[in-house]
Amino acid sequence: MQSLNEMFINSPRHEQQQQQQQSTPSSSLNFNQNQQIIILDSHQQQNTLFNSSNSNNSNHIISEINHVKQLSTDIGNLFLNTDYCDVKLIVDNIEFNAHKIILAARSEYFRALLFSSGMCETNSNCIHIKEAKPNAFKLLLQYIYKGKINLKNEREDLLIDLLSLVHQYGFIDLQKSISDYLESILDVKNVCSIYDIASLYQLGSLRETCSRYIDRNCIELIKQNLLLQLSSDSLASIIERDSFCAPEIDIFNVVKDWHEMHKCLNEPKLELISKIRLALMKLEELLNQVRLSKLIDSDVILDAIKLKHESNETILNYRGVLYPNENVATARYQAVVLKGEFKAALLDGDVINYDFDRGFTYHPIDDSTTTTNSSLSSSPLSTSPSNLNSCSSTQNCIVIRLGNSTIFNHIKLLLWDKDTRSYSYYIEVSMNEKDWIRVIDYSDYMCRSWQNLFFKPVVARYVKIVGVRNTANRIFHLVSLEIRYTTEKYDIINQIILPYYNVASIGQSAFVLEGVSRTKNALINGDYKNYDWDSGYTCHQLGSGCILIQLAQPFMIGSMRLLLWDCDKRSYSYCIETSLDQCNWTMVADKRNESCRSWQIIVFPQRAVSFIRITGTHNTANEVFHCVHFECPCDADILGRYLENHAQLSSKYSNISPLNMNDNDYQNDQIIHNVN
Repeated sequence: MQSLNEMFINSPRHEQQQQQQQSTPSSSLNFNQNQQIIILDSHQQQNTLFNSSNSNNSNHIISEINHVKQLSTDIGNLFLNTDYCDVKLIVDNIEFNAHKIILAARSEYFRALLFSSGMCETNSNCIHIKEAKPNAFKLLLQYIYKGKINLKNEREDLLIDLLSLVHQYGFIDLQKSISDYLESILDVKNVCSIYDIASLYQLGSLRETCSRYIDRNCIELIKQNLLLQLSSDSLASIIERDSFCAPEIDIFNVVKDWHEMHKCLNEPKLELISKIRLALMKLEELLNQVRLSKLIDSDVILDAIKLKHESNETILNYRGVLYPNENVATARYQAVVLKGEFKAALLDGDVINYDFDRGFTYHPIDDSTTTTNSSLSSSPLSTSPSNLNSCSSTQNCIVIRLGNSTIFNHIKLLLWDKDTRSYSYYIEVSMNEKDWIRVIDYSDYMCRSWQNLFFKPVVARYVKIVGVRNTANRIFHLVSLEIRYTTEKYDIINQIILPYYNVASIGQSAFVLEGVSRTKNALINGDYKNYDWDSGYTCHQLGSGCILIQLAQPFMIGSMRLLLWDCDKRSYSYCIETSLDQCNWTMVADKRNESCRSWQIIVFPQRAVSFIRITGTHNTANEVFHCVHFECPCDADILGRYLENHAQLSSKYSNISPLNMNDNDYQNDQIIHNVN
């Protein structure tokens, strides 16, 4: 028998190593010698390649000539040059020498002006440019010839004039560049004039950036009377924004001063007056300032007083600060927890270090709202999520006060999730901690872990979370809270999200409640490639049990995709049901009388779903049902191609019967792989 050394010496790997050593220069060479050898070899190789392919590559080398920079310089030298000049452009009696062909090549406006039949300028050598300022026009002409301008060296008012010309003459790229630069240099002195021009020419991005800058600096702009330079339309569009958060009496005074400056007190601008929210003013302000100004009719003032005193605070059109995509439930924004036990834990930002005894804020669930039948702990002093006791109270809740009245449309919660318990809750918002509006009501839904909640934008100062159920005990536990105005696109139906991404995943806090697998949550971990005879799937015994998945919160679902174990030619039969409470189930796919294998796509009318139950009824190989992967909704691209291949189906989900897709139906799906 060969020794290990002999086996290694005779192996193909050893022979390969010997060949490499023979072809490699001696290791006794120092670093510089090795370096010289490498350079020499490289040079020889380059010469060899060049000589062997010189004739083949010569045309390729010539075609690579690039003298664009020289061309640009030569054309740029014609700027204001009298050589070959064939037209003079006159702006405020100042003449600019130009060349028709260059103007026409660079601008559709000048092409139509100089070369279209029927235009008087076509046959003229002198053209008067109206509604332009000489310095701004000279800059534009420089750009036409040279393709560059140093904006940093120019005054802001000149750039605004230039932007007007650029828009008029259709230089889209230059318009974008100037707009981007103006966005970067905004300050309280120039923002109003820039906003005016952006509004006039409907420059959406620049206008929105100016609007947000004005919102953030509204107090300073009012204090310095800088808003008075706005046009009436621009001022109206600014003060009608919910995010223009200034005292209403100050906004009224801005409108009054604007009328005085423009000498139109006797003819008030209704488009401005109507944007003032009189009901937000104090009574003495309405009587002593607004009424005496005679700018607003007395009947309108009386209507505002009536609305203010007879209506619920929730219907008043409040203003609030806006911080897009920023969490305002933090100490940085002066948010504090007013009610709840262990207040400090809620807003500390720590979503990692929490357990049975720490890292959460809680409140006892009122007896009148609780629906759990779980037994209570015998220890009334314990505060761990597993055995907290309830104190009967009609005021049990968690309340957060934000630093200011704030606009938001998204709340993100982390419910305590160290076991499989579920919670139910609702969320209300208020401006005065007395009149509340319910924005989320999940009182009848089973929720766990992270909650992503979207709703129409609201203005509020207080947020109240009320837990009404815990399947383990009578305490509501909240680990983290985030409040923000999100610019993310979202669709909601009856307070429930319509997702366009897979929500049956570990990353979305879904959980496999029932089913056997070697790895926890293997069904929803996103791995549908690494599975074999022993691992990578979730299963249950036929005739006993099921595979049960809980989503983190209710979602509007209309499609699913699952992968049945397919390492041989076996086929399965199964059915899928959905529920919101684990009591009432609706079947969305009935495959009990069909032979199914590999990938399955299920399409059904959209419905609210919290739980998915997959029940295997037959396996042609044994008595166990195996599922490798599950997702809902189905990936949009895959679903789109699938529906396209089945043209008889409506693109809408209504009246669509559940369907399945095997590997023959979707041959382009790279995920499908069968091991015989």
